[in-house]
Amino acid sequence: MEKLLHTPEGVRDIYDNECKKKRKVLQKMHHVLSLYSYNDIETPTFEFFDIFNQDKGSAASNEMYKLFDRDNNTLVLRPDMTPSIARCAAKYYDDEELPIRLCYQGNTFFNTPNHQGKLNEITQLGAELINDDSSAADAEVIATVIDCFLASGVKEFQIEIGEVDFFKGILKEANLDEKIGNEIRDYIHNKNFFGLESLIKELDLDDNIKKVLLSFDQLFGGCDMLEHAKSLVSNSLSIEAIERLEKVYKALSYSGYEKYVSFDFSLLSRYDYYTGVVFRGYTYGTGDAVVKGGRYNNLLKQYGKDAPAIGFAFYIDDLMMAINRQKIEVHIDNSDSIILYEIDKQETAIRMANNLRKSGRKIELIRKSKKKTIEDYAAYGKKNHFSGMFFLTSDTSTDVYDFVSDSKEEAKIAEICK
Repeated sequence: MEKLLHTPEGVRDIYDNECKKKRKVLQKMHHVLSLYSYNDIETPTFEFFDIFNQDKGSAASNEMYKLFDRDNNTLVLRPDMTPSIARCAAKYYDDEELPIRLCYQGNTFFNTPNHQGKLNEITQLGAELINDDSSAADAEVIATVIDCFLASGVKEFQIEIGEVDFFKGILKEANLDEKIGNEIRDYIHNKNFFGLESLIKELDLDDNIKKVLLSFDQLFGGCDMLEHAKSLVSNSLSIEAIERLEKVYKALSYSGYEKYVSFDFSLLSRYDYYTGVVFRGYTYGTGDAVVKGGRYNNLLKQYGKDAPAIGFAFYIDDLMMAINRQKIEVHIDNSDSIILYEIDKQETAIRMANNLRKSGRKIELIRKSKKKTIEDYAAYGKKNHFSGMFFLTSDTSTDVYDFVSDSKEEAKIAEICK
């Protein structure tokens, strides 16, 4: 029986004030998305395996929780929200050519030992901007991320921005096969620059190509780094990628957000569906990015709609960890009150509770047990963060216990219910 009280490895319960704070932060961040005109969408917790299979650039098969329906179809708990949104956009917005803005919040599921120390069930909040391939869209999405950070209460954070076309341009110029290209990408993604150097030395490459590939450990920093990167390449795809980042930076500066961003060309996602700008957001108190995103212009095509898109997802559990460790105060509503009554005052108590709820007050109605004292209920109220308690002394009067000021006074019920 004791085992049933525990959760499986990789998942946890969230309750009491922790749950209130998480929902409050989600509410504030969702409000930001609504200000940017994103529309809510809900997708199923489990879908067909093929929506997320690795051929579409999502999670590896052994990283997903699988199940079977009665027709023996393979289903999976979603490991990623973006493919689900892409499927919906292709199905419900097939003919729409102007911008589509969709936002969501929900849980994703990863079945992987690589998440040791992390949760396998993760709450995400994110947004997708579809049918806009401009650098202005890239900048707006990153600005939205910055505003979500600020709304959560986190003030010290950094958005690192990369461009996968910069790397793709170098590989194309070097005329490397896909296997070697993926190996180089993995070294850069994992920031294993010693391994990268060893591999590059073995390859028959032009000296200029070797030089730029061995410079990825230095291709990070502010806007001035972009000029240095431009001096290292000559192919048009890489140069266009740099010029796009310059436009993104300029647009973000119009909002005064340039202080929150830096650039890092070693930022290459594990998801193959990213095609241009990629970014991650970091803050103190976590060992990994709390928001990830980027452009995926080819993904929707795999579901039947050829449209560009860019999006992001906040990892809310990691964000809450950072908020707690940074001791950022999340103001939650603890204005709930208790109405405590004895059986002969039941009608009065119910009428009083209904009147207060109609005016927006949060009321917990408790019939007093003969086994408990008023002090027991007061202790219960304080422990559970109630603001106060009414104990009915007659059909017209009540004792008012204020848990904030730790005081007690008598009042008329009619006056309280005005």
